[in-house]
Amino acid sequence: MPRSRTPALAAVRRRRWLFACAAALAARPIATMAQSGYPVRPVTLVVPYPAGGANDAIGRLLGQRLGEGLGQAVVVDNRPGAGTTIGAALVAKAPADGYTLLLGSLASQAVGPQLLAKVDYDPMRDFAPVGLIGLAPTIATVARDSAYTHLAQLVAAAREKPGEVMYGSAGNGSPPHLAGELFAQAAGVRMTHVPYKGGNAHILDLIGGRLAVIFDTTTGAMPLIRSGKLRAIAVAAPARLAELPDVPTFAEAGYPRFEVNAWYALYAPARTPQPVVARLGAELGRVMGLPDVDERLRGFAVRPAYGTPRELEAFTHAEYEKYGGVIRAAGIRPD
Repeated sequence: MPRSRTPALAAVRRRRWLFACAAALAARPIATMAQSGYPVRPVTLVVPYPAGGANDAIGRLLGQRLGEGLGQAVVVDNRPGAGTTIGAALVAKAPADGYTLLLGSLASQAVGPQLLAKVDYDPMRDFAPVGLIGLAPTIATVARDSAYTHLAQLVAAAREKPGEVMYGSAGNGSPPHLAGELFAQAAGVRMTHVPYKGGNAHILDLIGGRLAVIFDTTTGAMPLIRSGKLRAIAVAAPARLAELPDVPTFAEAGYPRFEVNAWYALYAPARTPQPVVARLGAELGRVMGLPDVDERLRGFAVRPAYGTPRELEAFTHAEYEKYGGVIRAAGIRPD
């Protein structure tokens, strides 16, 4: 370009830059006022589980307490189906304004998108993490009168007769299935997975002695353990659970790297304004600090574990990679 045109071009660029800055400064107060007034109407919390049960109860507990702090009702909208991915997809495509949130989980953010062929969202790209809520550790459960009283006995049987020790789950890709696959890898044994078509048929077969073990979550297993129908032989937690002081951790049983949890977390659609995400994160942190919320979550066998948006982002990515690895290594396909 000729040098004689350079000053004129520079002047044009400078005027454009000044205009852009002025426009941005003019718009900033409007955006700030809009965000500082959030929320001005009820917020919808999508719970991708059926009404009733522990998952729904956790969503309603969080919704009620978040609403108290936000000054607006938080309305729970149950959207079950396709392993929680229907509800998650609805939130992923909702307006990014903070008025539609997701009670996310291991299933919706780490497993379903990698297991199911038709999932209309990307868990890394389409959500703004707000905060972690809690973990439901895995428990190795056996029948009340099972011969396996320690995890070492189960492993010894699996090594002596590869493939003959059977563990059950509610279906391919369910948390108990993935936990069983991860434990088999950690122990270096081969066990046979028996998938059931949902419901409680796998639990009934465990109680009846037709299965050797189920690697269930505390949320699913604790009511049966408390009633005496099942017995726990190991728990995937950093320390023994107060409710099960006599049950060793997997680390104590010789498997320190086996840390498998179901979990719950709060997400907004991607591109939700940062001040709105920050407000939601602060309110979630306040809620998680309430003694009665802590007590009720523990009553659902969920270990409260609040994390900031940035921490949840890293956690979600790690869980996605972890379970993607086991799905590919084991060649897991949906039922």
